[in-house]
Amino acid sequence: MKYAIIAAGEGSRLAAEGIQEPKPLVRVGGERLIDRLIRIFMQHDADEIVCICNDRTYTVAQHLSDLQRDGLQGRPIPLRFIVKSTPSSMHSFFEISRYLQDGPFVLTTVDTIFREDEFADYLHAFSQYRGDALMGVTDYIDDERPLYVQTDAQMRVTAFLDQSDDCRYISAGIYGLQPSAIFPLNNCIARCEHRMRNFQRALLSDGYKVAAWPFSKVLDIDHAGDIRKAEEMLGVGK
Repeated sequence: MKYAIIAAGEGSRLAAEGIQEPKPLVRVGGERLIDRLIRIFMQHDADEIVCICNDRTYTVAQHLSDLQRDGLQGRPIPLRFIVKSTPSSMHSFFEISRYLQDGPFVLTTVDTIFREDEFADYLHAFSQYRGDALMGVTDYIDDERPLYVQTDAQMRVTAFLDQSDDCRYISAGIYGLQPSAIFPLNNCIARCEHRMRNFQRALLSDGYKVAAWPFSKVLDIDHAGDIRKAEEMLGVGK
């Protein structure tokens, strides 16, 4: 299976709080965010890992080039990456989608921190799922602008909401997608829409089959304090 990583953000909030490294190279438990994802994906039989980073942060592109040439911890990596700045995460997804059209794939943002055992269970569920999209969700809400995910009793997604008083789950930034899901993505771009949440809403409005899979806890590394939270969650130190 293929995996994809959106690593095109600049991490401006981290920089404002004194974190010098660009977000993909920030370390949690001594491991760079992007290296952690690549390591986990390789443990789950990655045929190819497709990544996008921006063209304003040379060190990230150089790191990806080094990984492509030297591998990770001595292991060759089937890595393909694009260096391009985009106006939103949805546009980043669009830029790499041309390489994701021949089979199911899992897409994440670079700062998504999840428990590895739960990710393995999620991948198994995705391999058995017969719909178009299996979205990772969590009931741990520690996000400034969460996307609430409304589900029915069978965990089928019925709505993606900016605000909600009765939704249990929010989006976890983990997307298991079939190539069919690229069609509504293309339509979103053609309509000049932004943000991944609009792509997710388009899946529903266009009649695609979307379900949710619950993780116990997922963190995004948006602030310096999130690094400590992630290390506590994973039980790792610096």
